[in-house]
Amino acid sequence: MILHDTHLHEDIFDTGKLEHAGLRDGFGAAIGELADSDERVVVVCADVSKSVRADVFRKKHPERYVEVGVAEQNMAGVAAGLAQVGMLPFMVTFAAFSPGRNREQIRTAIALSDLPVKVVGTHTGVSVGPDGATHQALDDITLMRVMPNMQVVVPADREEARKAIHASAAVNKPIYIRLTRHETPVFTTTDTPFEIGRAEYLWRSPQPRVALMGAGPLLYEALHAARMLEGEGIGTSVLNLHSVKPMDIDRVKEAAGDAGAVVSIEEHQILGGVGGTVAEILAQNTPMPLEMVAVHDAFGQSGTAQELLEHYGLTRGSIMEAARKAHGRAHG
Repeated sequence: MILHDTHLHEDIFDTGKLEHAGLRDGFGAAIGELADSDERVVVVCADVSKSVRADVFRKKHPERYVEVGVAEQNMAGVAAGLAQVGMLPFMVTFAAFSPGRNREQIRTAIALSDLPVKVVGTHTGVSVGPDGATHQALDDITLMRVMPNMQVVVPADREEARKAIHASAAVNKPIYIRLTRHETPVFTTTDTPFEIGRAEYLWRSPQPRVALMGAGPLLYEALHAARMLEGEGIGTSVLNLHSVKPMDIDRVKEAAGDAGAVVSIEEHQILGGVGGTVAEILAQNTPMPLEMVAVHDAFGQSGTAQELLEHYGLTRGSIMEAARKAHGRAHG
């Protein structure tokens, strides 16, 4: 059941009544709010200000907007230099190019020196759609999660993306924030809890038999799956792991221990992402059946967002199938 203290949208299961927006829109709203209250905030962009929603900031605070052009490696160096002199830089472009193209510069110029640069990657996952494989970032969580000092945040909707940008500004560490272009349901509210380093239950049956754990917009699909599984007599919990690093290990162990079986959910490669992180925690603490809903070692391709989500098995139906399998392995 939906937990009262999550303060999710009251019409959460009526998709037609929910506002739909891309997570990049949350960045656009938050960065303007931050800039008004903190003169250290500066945006460094790579020739895509409109696409990543940095254009409003550029027009409002042109003296704190740095355009480097199509030069993502240079963008990382510029952001690192700004952080060294006391500014709070947000470097933003498509995730396929940052961290996809400039990982070495992020590693050496930012993470190695533990500088508080906020790396914002948009247009992630296959839901980027017709742009195809070259622009669909599917390995970015892995690239950034293994980097020392780097934190990784994967919001679930536009409102959570807005909160993530604000929360990241208060953390004196480098952080990667993963955002989407595709418009998805805004199912959390301003009152929904959000804290970097803490996982939050979105749904919890009285006797969960499978724990659904994930990050990003697919959590909305997980909630629908949880409600339908409840109708089949399979109780679940749904855990929002928006903070992929640092991950809330205690909450993961708790949810897994209560249920006895786990399904990880993400719009990312199956290798090294959210599911990989959960697998590491379970292997070291409470080994149990784990099924992973993710892209299975494949590149993306062109198509509509919905066509691609269905093709790669990233829908509520796939989540339910994985939950039944994990339940069967754990509980017979």
